[in-house]
Amino acid sequence: MAEVVLADRLEAAGLADRVRLSSAGTGGWHVGDPMDERAATTLADAGYDPTRHRARQLDGSWFAAHDALLVMDADNLREVSALAPTDDDRARVLLFRTFDPGRGSGEDIDVPDPYFGGADGFARVLTVVERTADGLVDALRSRLTAPTAAEAD
Repeated sequence: MAEVVLADRLEAAGLADRVRLSSAGTGGWHVGDPMDERAATTLADAGYDPTRHRARQLDGSWFAAHDALLVMDADNLREVSALAPTDDDRARVLLFRTFDPGRGSGEDIDVPDPYFGGADGFARVLTVVERTADGLVDALRSRLTAPTAAEAD
């Protein structure tokens, strides 16, 4: 869900050509499959196109190809950090909700996993993902449009 929403937000912000976006899971159970039907329905009902998404599995090679790896929860953080080839790579593994401007102090930083629940769980996750994607796009816009040291001189 996050990849679909973030791709939409990046396109709307005019940043889609400056940010490479991918998503993958830590397990290989669904590699090649479309997203969960409940997630796809939730996204489609909200006006997104989930049809191009296919599940992939993350491995250590992703670190060389990406500036940051955003994970949904503390378990993912541990699993993905363990795949990092170096300490510098490990430092680029971040919790997605770090960018959530609506997350209150002391509020859980994990994106809840709706997989074993009902459709309402996917709707709640979409709300969190949309809000966090907006915060992430703001952070990316600031980083990508900030003058370099040479330009500042």
